[in-house]
Amino acid sequence: MLEVRDLTVRFGQGDRGERVVLDRVCLTVADREVVALQGPSGSGKSTLLRVVAGLLAPDAGTVLIDGRDIGRVPPHARGVGMVFQDDQLFPHLDVAGNIEFGLRMQRVPAAARRARVDELLDLVGLHGFGSRSVGALSGGEAKRVALARSLAPSPRLLLLDEPLTGLDADLHDRLADDLAAVLRRTGTTALLVTHDAAEAAAVADRVVTLADLGPTTPGT
Repeated sequence: MLEVRDLTVRFGQGDRGERVVLDRVCLTVADREVVALQGPSGSGKSTLLRVVAGLLAPDAGTVLIDGRDIGRVPPHARGVGMVFQDDQLFPHLDVAGNIEFGLRMQRVPAAARRARVDELLDLVGLHGFGSRSVGALSGGEAKRVALARSLAPSPRLLLLDEPLTGLDADLHDRLADDLAAVLRRTGTTALLVTHDAAEAAAVADRVVTLADLGPTTPGT
């Protein structure tokens, strides 16, 4: 479903020189497959996600979704959802407002938005939280809301960038199991970035490193 071909990203120019962050990286993710991209901080994992999401243009290479080259497709039109490391919830919106944001952008009718929000709150274990301020949420609750928000528009592909960072060990392990269950229950195709081997094993169907994907030089 996702195919990355010979992706190269370079940072820096001029007197400071040029650094190759991703070097001819190739990756495939099958429909409904969850793949974890594992590796240390600064190895280029998040850079790869940003290219797939359309937030960064590569220096070379191709990204295809369902066989279509999406290199010239803007981020909002790619059918790609993203869960960021720091959640990035909208502080001026309540929980329901955050979850339905993407649906509003798609001009989904109000009744259908409300039904989808209720469905997702149940799915992530936050039934009845719709009217809560996101500022009143615990760390684990905020991550559940971020996941629900990313799933609301039914993305063709979900990207997760260290989504469970900053949680204590018990909560982290519990949410890793919950995340795996949600992705499989929804049949979501996903690419997860993590430095945590146990998290990768708990959530993903397959675990890879950048070293597996091509002659990549460590980057950022």
